Amino acid sequence: MKQIILLILALLAASFLYGAVGCDLNDPAKDIKRFFPDHTGYKTYYRSIQRDGGKALLTKVETRLGDKFTGLFETIDVPYTIYEVFKGDKLIGYVHGVNQKGRYGGIQVFLVLSERGIITQLYFQRLSSRNGNLFKARTFTSQFAGLSVKDFDTFDIVNMKGTGKVTTIKNPAPDNDPDFAAIMRGIKKNLVLMEHFGRWGSL
Repeated sequence: MKQIILLILALLAASFLYGAVGCDLNDPAKDIKRFFPDHTGYKTYYRSIQRDGGKALLTKVETRLGDKFTGLFETIDVPYTIYEVFKGDKLIGYVHGVNQKGRYGGIQVFLVLSERGIITQLYFQRLSSRNGNLFKARTFTSQFAGLSVKDFDTFDIVNMKGTGKVTTIKNPAPDNDPDFAAIMRGIKKNLVLMEHFGRWGSL
């Protein structure tokens, strides 16, 4: 009996950990319909750096990101949920989210991507920020449409400096809110991971 109780507790702990670090859409059917109004279906699959390539892949991801993975949200075995969206038999895009540590809590950064990995929409499912309304505003989020991981390759997310289109995106918060840097890091991390997880390319 004691062993059974311990097993149940272990399973509950594992379930809690998965929920704490995974980043799933709260209502996939509704959200994907909103992102892709003419879609006819979607598939969900799960990936992790540990399973796909281990430490070697983690090194590649960190190098491309320009920063080290740290904390609960960025362990090597974090499960990533990828939604593949279809119109008939044709793949028309992806939805993928990552957890990013912000100033006041976690930020869930979802990217709606074309079948070639181009951002079509930026969506925050969770955003614990005093300037959340400014970051969620379409005037801010629409600036990322059309960008890809290659655009972020020339942008240093640690020093927040670089060249190219990404540098034209400015912090909308009047007090230079550091959540802007967290959001930019989350977007680049999302794109770097999807360059590996998506079908169009590899690191």
